[in-house]
Amino acid sequence: MKKQSLRDLLSQADHCILTPCVYDAASARAVELVGFEAMMFSSGEFSCAANGLFEYGFNNVSDVEWMVNRITQTSPLPLAVDIEDGYGGPLAVYRACKRMVRAGATAIQLEDGGHPENPLELLPREDYLAKVRAAVEALEGTDCLLIARTNADPKTQLDEAVRRCVASHELGAEMTTVVRLSNLEDARYVGERVPGWKMYPDASAKNGVVDVSVDDVYSLGFNFMTIHYLLKAAMDGMLEHGLKNFQQQNCLYTNSKVDATGIPGESATPLFEPNAFMAFEARFTGKQKTYRIGDHEMAPFPEQFVQTPVSKRF
Repeated sequence: MKKQSLRDLLSQADHCILTPCVYDAASARAVELVGFEAMMFSSGEFSCAANGLFEYGFNNVSDVEWMVNRITQTSPLPLAVDIEDGYGGPLAVYRACKRMVRAGATAIQLEDGGHPENPLELLPREDYLAKVRAAVEALEGTDCLLIARTNADPKTQLDEAVRRCVASHELGAEMTTVVRLSNLEDARYVGERVPGWKMYPDASAKNGVVDVSVDDVYSLGFNFMTIHYLLKAAMDGMLEHGLKNFQQQNCLYTNSKVDATGIPGESATPLFEPNAFMAFEARFTGKQKTYRIGDHEMAPFPEQFVQTPVSKRF
């Protein structure tokens, strides 16, 4: 069964699609379980998870391609992929786009940063548009769309950001984003001047108040909004459990804690539904097996989470 593309999802949606930024197959699984409709691959969070280093040009195209393939082979959700500056000039961008499509990406975000160590330094506009042309041609005839991203600062470069988005749209980028937007006033300015699908980037909150809502930005013409929470949440949980287990010098805290699933236990494996895979395998072998970890049977799948048929996760 063909997986839904981001283009199809956007075409059918009557709301702004809230999209978490993932970095591996486990974070993608967590997004799927709670009901999100799509996901964005974060190059920055992937660098932290895979390299143990912050985003500073440490990722290469092969690293990202490998993880994108791992995610898309096990999740039914459409995945947009941040390829930063495309790893070089137009030919590198063309090659990277081809590779990401083969890895299962259904959208590619390409930025206009002039240097991986300083992405806020913008490429000359025409140099960036050459990369956009290369990406558009590489994606032609595929289910993958281009998100043209500008790192221009809305405080001083909002008109330049608009010019870059409009030019990218005219060249064939189906979505654009001014990645440093942070308020509705600037979003309205962009929405009134830039045609096509638009992404509101990395929505945030301060002092208990959200900067913008999905309804706010949808009314301004933005139909895609990204958020970051997964890596922080993962580190938060690992540090919480680690501090307790280290203090106690055992695993009592983890094994006793009732988490978001409502089920105590020592493993997250039940959330990956091993027994559903065993049942799927039995269709071919005629033999039903029960998956165990040592002597432990799997806890039942928690009813409050989305249960995706196994056949859609290959």
